[in-house]
Amino acid sequence: MHIVRYRRHTDPGPRIAVLNDGVLSPLPVAGMFELLQHRKEEIERICADAAPDCSVSEVRLLAPVDGAMEVWASGVTYLRSRDARVEESALKSVYELVYDAERPELFFKSPAWRVVVDGEPVGIRSDSALNVPEPELALVVNRFEEIVGYVVCNDMSSRSVEGENPLYLPQAKMYAGACALSAGIRPAWEVEPADLAIRLTVARDGTVIWDGTTSTRQIRRPFTELTAYLFHAENHPHGVVLSTGTGLVPDLDFRLHAGDVITVTIDQVGELSNPVVVGKEHFGFLTTP
Repeated sequence: MHIVRYRRHTDPGPRIAVLNDGVLSPLPVAGMFELLQHRKEEIERICADAAPDCSVSEVRLLAPVDGAMEVWASGVTYLRSRDARVEESALKSVYELVYDAERPELFFKSPAWRVVVDGEPVGIRSDSALNVPEPELALVVNRFEEIVGYVVCNDMSSRSVEGENPLYLPQAKMYAGACALSAGIRPAWEVEPADLAIRLTVARDGTVIWDGTTSTRQIRRPFTELTAYLFHAENHPHGVVLSTGTGLVPDLDFRLHAGDVITVTIDQVGELSNPVVVGKEHFGFLTTP
C-alpha cells in the first residue's frame, strides 16, 4: 500500500488516496498537509477505512508533498558519504568532524512546489562540472514528530560547487530540479526500515554506466535522532519530509550528462526514475503555491 497525491482531468485540484494493487481509494482530506496533522494511529485508521474508487491508470500521480510542507536532508550519515566529501573538498576536516559529531548535518532542500516526481526530469546546474545523484531513504514525518511513512529521494548534488567551499552548500543542493521524490508514501506500519537495500543505476543511451547498492543498515545515526534535531527549534505544522543521507557516491571521474536516466530503488518502499537535463529553463512546469 502507498499513500499518493493524484489528479484526474476532471478534478478541480489534486486528491489524496491509498493506492493498493492498482486501485485508488480516496481519503477524506484536503491534501497531504492535512493528513499529516493527524497522529500516526489516526492516519492508519483513515487509510484502513478508505473505499475503492478508480484505477491508477486513469490519473496522473503527483509529488507526495503539498501545502507548506518542506523537504529537508541529512548529510554525511554514511561512511561512504564522509569519504566522498573528504575526497572532493578543499576543507576536508569539516566532513570528518561532522560524521562523528553529536549534532548531525541537516539542511533545507526544497519547498513542496519545487519537488519533481517519478518520470519528471531532474536538473544539474549549468555552472557545475561535477554532478551526481544521491539515492536516499526519506522519512515522512507528521506534525507530532512521528515517522508515518517512507519515500525514495534523489538529492541531486553539484559536487564541484560544494567541494570548492562548504559555504556553497545551498547552491550545490538547492536549484531547479534538484529534489525528486517517488510518488507513493509507504506507510511506516508496513515497513521494517533497519536493513533496506538501496540501489542506484545510471543509464546512458540505454546502457547502465553506473550501478551500486547499499543498505540502511550502514547509516551512522538513528532516524529518530535526525527527526529530533529537525524539530528541536522549529515547528512543522504541515508535516515534513527528511531525507536521511546517501551511502552511494560515484568516484570523482564520474560525470552526469544530459539524457542520462537515474533510477533509485529501495526495498519495501518504491522506485524513482528520472531523466537528466541541464539548466533551469526545463522546469517551467513547476508552479508556485
